[in-house]
Amino acid sequence: MMVGIVNYGMGNLGSIQNMLKKIGVPSLILNDALELDKVTKLILPGVGAFDNGILELRKSKWIETLNHLVLQEKMPILGICLGMQLMTNKSEEGNEAGLGWINAETVKFRFEDNQLKIPHMGWNIVTPTTESSLFNLAYEELRFYHVHSYYVKLKDPTDEIAVTNYGTPFTCAFRKENIWGVQFHPEKSHKFGMEMFRNFSNI
Repeated sequence: MMVGIVNYGMGNLGSIQNMLKKIGVPSLILNDALELDKVTKLILPGVGAFDNGILELRKSKWIETLNHLVLQEKMPILGICLGMQLMTNKSEEGNEAGLGWINAETVKFRFEDNQLKIPHMGWNIVTPTTESSLFNLAYEELRFYHVHSYYVKLKDPTDEIAVTNYGTPFTCAFRKENIWGVQFHPEKSHKFGMEMFRNFSNI
């Protein structure tokens, strides 16, 4: 079992790998497709803007490879923050088309009273909405660290597996077959993130 962390220049690669190391899960930062024969699962991290993320994936020649692995080979993949958003059809943040693995759009937080700050930043409660092995954690209340101004709006609500409330409830985690996405940062979420990564590695 080896988890591959996709390197396209826009993610907390070191933080994710350190977290996986702490829980005894072997991982490999993937700089190109030549190392893919060594891994059984993928993590698509991401920090930054939507269009930049897609353009960097394209520039790094990852899109065709990922489409094959995820859609054809059905390799399990976990998108984190921007990585989750890139899996949708498009984003209000830019003009580029997303990967389109999930029938959803990425939209911006809008609050009429302006009492809540954007980005949504800090620890917040994550509430599972359906049974999922990803959130089979030994805690009554799940708390994860968030940093984002945009969130995923699903077309099919059955893809949702967890919500967070920030002004309004929003989808903070989804699953469609072998594709998982989380809006928060498990690599910054201490014991909660460790258990979630362990669960993903055991899927």
